[in-house]
Amino acid sequence: MPIWKYPELEDLDESRIAKAVIRDAPISLKESYEVCKILRGMMLSDAKIFLRRVIELKEPIPYVRYKLSIAHKRGLAKRWKRWGSPIGRYPVKVAKYILKLLDNVENNAIVKGLNSDKLKIIHIAAHRGYYLKRWMPRAFGRTTPRFKTHTSIEVIVMEV
Repeated sequence: MPIWKYPELEDLDESRIAKAVIRDAPISLKESYEVCKILRGMMLSDAKIFLRRVIELKEPIPYVRYKLSIAHKRGLAKRWKRWGSPIGRYPVKVAKYILKLLDNVENNAIVKGLNSDKLKIIHIAAHRGYYLKRWMPRAFGRTTPRFKTHTSIEVIVMEV
């Protein structure tokens, strides 16, 4: 697995930050990108509440980059100026994996001795994992593709 280095994060105090990563989760990279874009800069407790509301289908995730042929959502109509887009969806599977990741980074911070109420997400990013290409044979010599994408997500929180 490659190692990513971020110049803006190299000068941080290691005693005030906690890290966690999920490698090769079977989720969509595009949906993960949109969720990570919203969570970046949030307090950890607010992000966990937000993801629980997404899983319950009460609050949609606004899509900013990968938004072609996606309908507008009523919940985003009043907040579209803040989020940047009234277009959105409810990526439940991605939200479950990222919520598990945020629980993991919170436990890492508690073990390090940080206050869990003051944790802020300073970095969260989704990277492409491996891509499985498979084909299912069909009648008359045809095949149907069955592709699976995997995603790695990393998060860094800091006590503020």
